[in-house]
Amino acid sequence: MGFYDYYVTDAKGNQVSLKEYENKVVLVVNTATACGFTPQYEELEKLHENYNEQGLAILDIPCNQFGGQTPGSDEEIHEFCSLHFNTRFPHMHKSDVNGENELPLYTFLKSEKGFEGFTGEKADFMNAHVGNLVPNFRETSDIKWNFTKFLVDRKGNVVARFEPTADMADVEKVIKELL
Repeated sequence: MGFYDYYVTDAKGNQVSLKEYENKVVLVVNTATACGFTPQYEELEKLHENYNEQGLAILDIPCNQFGGQTPGSDEEIHEFCSLHFNTRFPHMHKSDVNGENELPLYTFLKSEKGFEGFTGEKADFMNAHVGNLVPNFRETSDIKWNFTKFLVDRKGNVVARFEPTADMADVEKVIKELL
């Protein structure tokens, strides 16, 4: 199966086929509303504003698996993002990204791009923090924290994985190359 064979559920409970995103560059992000990385919503919205008309789509999939940092309902998450970050890209249904109830889409994404390590200014902090929670975290492709991003090209290939500590300028650079 490939990227376009999967479905996600939107915040209103509707099934969305990823075939709707054929010929687009797609950034899939597991988000949280009460995380130290939550300000990345602002940068995600800027990406949306700057590149949506050129073919970028952002799939925001809230997740509450990391420190319980997304406690609200889908409606509360949407209201928070709209109010605080004026987000206009779609918010999907809050879902698991690891474990027995993980979205099949995330099983696929993780099989295509495994964990390669934290980078950036907060890498040492995240290595220590996640290492305290899951000592062998480096050995799996699991999502390690909120705001992990997968970038999919216009043909449905998963071309990059960015951990939450990655510089958003690096994410933007690859997006621009794919557009």
